Amino acid sequence: MDILSLVFETGFWLATVRMATPLIFGTMGELICERAGVLNLGIEGIMAAGCMSGWTWVYLGGTLWGGVLFAACVGAALGLLHAVFTVHLGLSQHVTGLGITMLGASLSSFAFRMILPQVTTPPKIVPFAPLDIPMLSTLPFIGPILFSQTALTLTAFILVAVTAYVLLRTPLGLALRMVGENPLAAEAQGLSVLGLRTGAVMAGSALMAVGGAFLTLAAFDAFYIGMVNGRGWICIALVVFSSWKPGKALLGTLLFAAFDAIQMRVQQQSVSAIPYQFYLMLPYLCSILALIAMSRKAAYPKALLVPFRKGER
Repeated sequence: MDILSLVFETGFWLATVRMATPLIFGTMGELICERAGVLNLGIEGIMAAGCMSGWTWVYLGGTLWGGVLFAACVGAALGLLHAVFTVHLGLSQHVTGLGITMLGASLSSFAFRMILPQVTTPPKIVPFAPLDIPMLSTLPFIGPILFSQTALTLTAFILVAVTAYVLLRTPLGLALRMVGENPLAAEAQGLSVLGLRTGAVMAGSALMAVGGAFLTLAAFDAFYIGMVNGRGWICIALVVFSSWKPGKALLGTLLFAAFDAIQMRVQQQSVSAIPYQFYLMLPYLCSILALIAMSRKAAYPKALLVPFRKGER
């Protein structure tokens, strides 16, 4: 199959945008945390918790948007736990983040087994249906790609614009960037560094959980243990790839999703003896190469990973 021909296929880009959606939520959430000076390695577990909590809400009779909101609340709660240890107690952000990842993933699996102890096949729910926006969805090429997606996908693209505007054009965004670059200067201006960092970690974690909820409420219609499948770690790499800029992060998510969509197409149509693991590896290999090429001159937040203790100089 000619891979270059995929660029002109509507179905390929439709799949790319859909596969990029959870990455957009997760990357924006991680970007907000890191711009405030906190590395959140708990993203993988937070996304898993979002998968489980959103699906559970709908499975027990709640609405789809209620499941999204519940997942966001669970993510914010895990973010608060992360912030207590890293922001307020000044503990290692690496160790705490890995602990949150193990906690979120383990609690998700445990809750699923407790709710459905005898089930071998995960029950299905009615997920978000693709929208059919009049006039816009009928536009040539771009219409089906952007305007025939689910509401959560459109929300993800709007989120990128909102994140960029808040971070770069508002006093709140300036304050968040200041606590990530020079928290002492922020404190001198009367800003609460601990409060801003805590709020950023909670908001970012809520978005990560919504990215996880997308998998069970829109991409699939059931919860599977391990369904996050490393997407959280990719989001962390995409933040570095983007140089902590929302617009560039969006391009990075689409790039990785395109690599992933390509490997799926090639794997389905390949008749060679190449093991399927080789094709699964390709998106990650391409992402590593792109990360090396694009992030060598990345300007990271100066106070990233640096604990802040009020009153210290």
